[in-house]
Amino acid sequence: MNEQAGDLAPMLERRRVEAEILKHVYETLKEKHGAAAAAEVVAEAVRRSAIEQGRAMAAAGGGKTSLQTFEDLQPMWTRGGTLEVAVRERSAKAFSFDVVRCRYAEMYREMGLGEIGHLLSCQRDGTFCEGYDPKLKLTRTQTIMQGAEYCDFRYRYEGADDDKT
Repeated sequence: MNEQAGDLAPMLERRRVEAEILKHVYETLKEKHGAAAAAEVVAEAVRRSAIEQGRAMAAAGGGKTSLQTFEDLQPMWTRGGTLEVAVRERSAKAFSFDVVRCRYAEMYREMGLGEIGHLLSCQRDGTFCEGYDPKLKLTRTQTIMQGAEYCDFRYRYEGADDDKT
Protein backbone atom coordinates (compact mmCIF):
# COMPACT_ATOMS: atom_id res chain seq x y z
CA MET A 1 0.00 0.00 0.00
CA ASN A 2 1.25 3.50 -0.81
CA GLU A 3 2.27 5.18 2.43
CA GLN A 4 1.24 8.62 1.22
CA ALA A 5 -2.24 7.75 -0.01
CA GLY A 6 -3.61 4.78 1.88
CA ASP A 7 -2.20 5.42 5.33
CA LEU A 8 -2.95 9.09 5.89
CA ALA A 9 -1.18 10.33 8.99
CA PRO A 10 -1.80 7.69 11.64
CA MET A 11 0.35 9.71 14.08
CA LEU A 12 -1.91 12.70 13.53
CA GLU A 13 -4.92 10.57 14.40
CA ARG A 14 -3.16 9.19 17.47
CA ARG A 15 -2.44 12.74 18.62
CA ARG A 16 -6.07 13.71 17.96
CA VAL A 17 -7.34 10.90 20.23
CA GLU A 18 -4.83 11.81 22.94
CA ALA A 19 -5.80 15.48 22.68
CA GLU A 20 -9.52 14.69 22.98
CA ILE A 21 -8.82 13.02 26.30
CA LEU A 22 -6.24 15.54 27.53
CA LYS A 23 -8.56 18.43 26.67
CA HIS A 24 -10.97 17.26 29.39
CA VAL A 25 -8.16 16.65 31.85
CA TYR A 26 -6.75 20.12 31.14
CA GLU A 27 -10.12 21.84 31.48
CA THR A 28 -10.89 20.01 34.74
CA LEU A 29 -7.50 20.85 36.24
CA LYS A 30 -7.82 24.45 35.05
CA GLU A 31 -11.19 24.82 36.81
CA LYS A 32 -9.91 23.34 40.06
CA HIS A 33 -6.30 24.57 40.19
CA GLY A 34 -5.83 27.32 37.58
CA ALA A 35 -4.33 27.46 34.11
CA ALA A 36 -0.68 27.35 35.21
CA ALA A 37 -1.11 24.20 37.31
CA ALA A 38 -3.20 22.55 34.59
CA ALA A 39 -0.56 23.30 31.95
CA GLU A 40 2.19 21.99 34.24
CA VAL A 41 0.41 18.66 34.78
CA VAL A 42 -0.37 18.19 31.08
CA ALA A 43 3.21 19.11 30.15
CA GLU A 44 4.65 16.57 32.57
CA ALA A 45 2.28 13.81 31.46
CA VAL A 46 3.11 14.40 27.78
CA ARG A 47 6.82 14.61 28.61
CA ARG A 48 6.75 11.22 30.34
CA SER A 49 4.80 9.74 27.43
CA ALA A 50 7.31 11.07 24.88
CA ILE A 51 10.28 9.64 26.78
CA GLU A 52 8.54 6.28 27.07
CA GLN A 53 7.74 6.31 23.34
CA GLY A 54 11.37 7.15 22.58
CA ARG A 55 12.54 4.19 24.65
CA ALA A 56 10.06 1.90 22.93
CA MET A 57 11.22 3.03 19.48
CA ALA A 58 14.85 2.46 20.44
CA ALA A 59 14.02 -1.00 21.79
CA ALA A 60 12.08 -1.86 18.63
CA GLY A 61 15.26 -1.12 16.68
CA GLY A 62 17.27 -3.48 18.85
CA GLY A 63 18.69 -0.62 20.92
CA LYS A 64 21.00 0.43 18.09
CA THR A 65 20.37 4.12 17.74
CA SER A 66 22.11 6.82 15.75
CA LEU A 67 21.23 10.00 13.98
CA GLN A 68 20.51 7.91 10.88
CA THR A 69 18.12 5.54 12.68
CA PHE A 70 16.35 8.59 14.09
CA GLU A 71 16.14 10.20 10.65
CA ASP A 72 14.70 6.93 9.33
CA LEU A 73 11.77 7.39 11.76
CA GLN A 74 10.76 10.76 10.31
CA PRO A 75 8.19 9.39 7.82
CA MET A 76 6.16 8.26 10.82
CA TRP A 77 5.54 11.93 11.69
CA THR A 78 5.41 13.39 8.16
CA ARG A 79 3.31 10.71 6.42
CA GLY A 80 0.39 12.00 4.42
CA GLY A 81 1.65 15.58 4.41
CA THR A 82 1.16 15.94 8.14
CA LEU A 83 4.35 17.99 8.23
CA GLU A 84 5.82 19.75 5.22
CA VAL A 85 9.56 20.10 5.70
CA ALA A 86 12.51 21.78 4.03
CA VAL A 87 15.74 19.95 4.90
CA ARG A 88 18.63 22.30 5.70
CA GLU A 89 21.43 19.88 6.66
CA ARG A 90 22.11 16.14 6.73
CA SER A 91 25.38 14.79 8.06
CA ALA A 92 26.70 12.24 10.56
CA LYS A 93 26.31 14.81 13.34
CA ALA A 94 23.39 16.98 12.26
CA PHE A 95 19.91 16.72 10.83
CA SER A 96 18.28 20.11 10.43
CA PHE A 97 15.04 21.06 8.79
CA ASP A 98 12.28 23.62 8.91
CA VAL A 99 8.64 22.65 9.15
CA VAL A 100 6.75 25.01 6.87
CA ARG A 101 3.30 23.49 7.40
CA CYS A 102 2.15 21.65 10.50
CA ARG A 103 -1.18 19.87 10.45
CA TYR A 104 -0.71 19.05 14.14
CA ALA A 105 -0.90 22.80 14.91
CA GLU A 106 -3.89 23.18 12.60
CA MET A 107 -5.66 20.29 14.29
CA TYR A 108 -5.08 21.58 17.82
CA ARG A 109 -6.38 25.01 16.88
CA GLU A 110 -9.48 23.46 15.26
CA MET A 111 -10.04 21.48 18.46
CA GLY A 112 -9.86 24.67 20.54
CA LEU A 113 -6.53 23.59 22.04
CA GLY A 114 -4.26 26.29 20.62
CA GLU A 115 -3.53 27.40 24.18
CA ILE A 116 -1.80 24.09 24.97
CA GLY A 117 -0.96 22.70 21.52
CA HIS A 118 2.73 23.30 22.15
CA LEU A 119 2.48 21.09 25.25
CA LEU A 120 0.61 18.34 23.43
CA SER A 121 2.95 18.13 20.47
CA CYS A 122 5.91 20.51 20.21
CA GLN A 123 7.47 19.63 23.56
CA ARG A 124 7.47 15.95 22.56
CA ASP A 125 10.18 16.51 19.98
CA GLY A 126 13.03 17.14 22.38
CA THR A 127 11.86 14.85 25.15
CA PHE A 128 11.39 11.96 22.71
CA CYS A 129 15.17 12.19 22.22
CA GLU A 130 15.76 11.65 25.95
CA GLY A 131 14.18 8.22 25.69
CA TYR A 132 15.42 7.34 22.21
CA ASP A 133 19.09 8.25 22.61
CA PRO A 134 20.47 10.80 25.10
CA LYS A 135 23.19 11.75 22.56
CA LEU A 136 20.48 13.14 20.30
CA LYS A 137 19.75 16.81 21.12
CA LEU A 138 17.22 19.19 19.66
CA THR A 139 17.54 22.94 19.50
CA ARG A 140 14.50 24.85 18.34
CA THR A 141 13.83 28.55 18.70
CA GLN A 142 10.35 28.84 17.22
CA THR A 143 7.24 26.88 16.29
CA ILE A 144 4.24 27.39 14.07
CA MET A 145 2.06 26.39 17.04
CA GLN A 146 3.30 29.44 18.92
CA GLY A 147 2.86 31.82 16.00
CA ALA A 148 6.07 31.56 13.95
CA GLU A 149 6.10 31.13 10.16
CA TYR A 150 8.01 27.86 10.51
CA CYS A 151 9.50 25.52 13.11
CA ASP A 152 13.29 25.28 13.12
CA PHE A 153 14.38 21.75 14.04
CA ARG A 154 18.13 21.46 14.64
CA TYR A 155 19.09 17.96 15.76
CA ARG A 156 22.70 17.25 16.73
CA TYR A 157 24.19 13.91 17.57
CA GLU A 158 26.79 14.37 20.28
CA GLY A 159 29.80 12.14 20.07
CA ALA A 160 29.07 10.90 16.52
CA ASP A 161 32.78 10.74 15.74
CA ASP A 162 34.12 10.48 19.30
CA ASP A 163 35.14 6.84 18.89
CA LYS A 164 37.42 7.61 15.92
CA THR A 165 41.06 8.07 16.75
